[in-house]
Amino acid sequence: MRRSQTRNATARAVTAVQPASQWVAWAGGAVLAFGAAFSAWAETDENVTVSHGYTNFGKLKYPADMAHLDYVNPDAPKGGEISQWAQGTFDSFNNYTREGVSAALTDVMYESILVSTADDPYGVYCYLCETLEYPDSRDWVVFNLRDDVTFSDGRPMTAEDVAFTFELFMEQGIAEYRNVVSGFVSEVEVLDDHRIKFTFTEEAPRRDVISFAGGTTVFSKSWFEETGARIDESTDTPFLGTGAYVLDSYETNQRLIYARDPDHWGADHPMNVGQNNFDTIRVEYFADSAAAFEAFKVGAYTFRTENSSKTWATGYDFPALDNGWIVKAELPDGSMGSAQAFVFNLDKPEWQDPRVREAIRLVFNFEWSNETLFYGLYERVESFWQNSDLQARGTPSEGELALLRPLVDEGLLDPSILTDAAVLPPESRPERSTDRGNLRQASALLDEAGWTVGDDGIRRKDGRPLSLTILQFSPAFDRIVNPYIENLTRLGVDAKLERVDTAQYIDRRRTGDFDLVNHTMTQGFEPGIGLKQWFHSSTADDSSRNLMRLRDRAIDRLIDHVIEAESLEEMTTAAHALDRALRAYGFWVPQWYKDVHTVAYYDMYRHPETLPPFALGELTFWWYDADRAEDLREAGAL
Repeated sequence: MRRSQTRNATARAVTAVQPASQWVAWAGGAVLAFGAAFSAWAETDENVTVSHGYTNFGKLKYPADMAHLDYVNPDAPKGGEISQWAQGTFDSFNNYTREGVSAALTDVMYESILVSTADDPYGVYCYLCETLEYPDSRDWVVFNLRDDVTFSDGRPMTAEDVAFTFELFMEQGIAEYRNVVSGFVSEVEVLDDHRIKFTFTEEAPRRDVISFAGGTTVFSKSWFEETGARIDESTDTPFLGTGAYVLDSYETNQRLIYARDPDHWGADHPMNVGQNNFDTIRVEYFADSAAAFEAFKVGAYTFRTENSSKTWATGYDFPALDNGWIVKAELPDGSMGSAQAFVFNLDKPEWQDPRVREAIRLVFNFEWSNETLFYGLYERVESFWQNSDLQARGTPSEGELALLRPLVDEGLLDPSILTDAAVLPPESRPERSTDRGNLRQASALLDEAGWTVGDDGIRRKDGRPLSLTILQFSPAFDRIVNPYIENLTRLGVDAKLERVDTAQYIDRRRTGDFDLVNHTMTQGFEPGIGLKQWFHSSTADDSSRNLMRLRDRAIDRLIDHVIEAESLEEMTTAAHALDRALRAYGFWVPQWYKDVHTVAYYDMYRHPETLPPFALGELTFWWYDADRAEDLREAGAL
């Protein structure tokens, strides 16, 4: 049965903004009125900063009177469509709940008070606000909101909407989020229609408080009251937002189309110059990547970020490419390398022994996989802050030792962490899929841990077999996992690959029904309170990020050091110590990363000559070449 939702020109119920993958900022430009400045000074004896943005380190890259972001083409034309693909199914438009499977790009429908740019790793800028005010203590912040922001149906956004949304997330947000941030804010005050004040508790981490308060998505209070919607429930109607795009139409499990809102409140703001250039953004759904690739070849969608090394190396040999209709390109990516890995479920007793985990790690042969399966396109992930200044290297510095030594003295960390180089993934010989030296080391570790081989070749301890299930949903991973399964079987592990559909995959990750599962632990250049969602004991019972169920007092203490760091040097040192301890724990089997975007697209899209370091930006600051698109249509490419 076809199910669709179309735009209503006078009463749209849903909006969309830039995708989550695109960093967005508007640097403001308005001057704070005297009365507002006076009221802030009257509240405290401290110095009060009034600014168009905020940074903990150094200076903001962009001034208040910016004309546009450095990396956009301010003369980019508007028009056309860009289309991409997604795998699996969807049954909801709510990305803020653990119910259902959310549709692709739901994050693009909403905006927040403060946003980041793709070329300033530490700054956040007023977007829904003109300025912000805060004292040296950062005990509070006042956001002076813009008075021209409207939701997509035309109703104005006010401070009441901001206060309502914050309380909504505190009441109905997912548990892992509330567990981390509850207790940060002691009071939210609506000072007038366009001024709102957040007062922070003494315990709230001062480096995080302003970006935390300003990072909340803003929903319409009146719309929620009218509809009775909840953010902890699955929904087939997106929430009302303020963004540049609205949901145009959809067919459940098949297709989504977002359309640029001609009445978007921010269309002429400096932040948006050269951005939001496409009239529509379309997402086509496919059961697997192979079917999606075949559809791309014949123009069913037009932009593809290639995540299969085999396809990239061998698949791009078809008429549309030979005819010059498709561009295949490697574009620079200055982002931090993602910590992509298999992770263990530490709630299962067999994976709580570090010797057993190390044995399982030893028999994954990345070097053979990269040479044989990946065509040499990848590098091995070594760190949770891969390829950045936050990555721990070599032996600990004096600053790191000052943080690690007390934990060793208390018996919370092994003394070797004080003298050994940061743990690196096991290396294997690339000549064959099984490295016999590593297999022997792994076998000795399992023998030492009490897992002995029986007559049937399976290891057992106390009569229980050592079984391991690697949970997957994409057939594209079969060729990677199956050689790993073979090595595990040679080791005496009763290993198997279990591939399930998308809904089951999401549910089983959430509930911990796996032994090993893929996980990408994406970190930022300024780690803070978000580390608790990834690695802290307080989130181990219920988290979409701490899938490992990691509970470790030393890790918790080191996370606190990172959060409490006040200078860039202190934060870097603490991140090094934390990275070192996480890697020593060994709850992951590191996979791979690359430092380029591998993309293919029909030759009707253009981008700025120099891309920013932290975003590809295909959905926002790329644009449509209408003349070339017409040429492609006349040639039969589309």
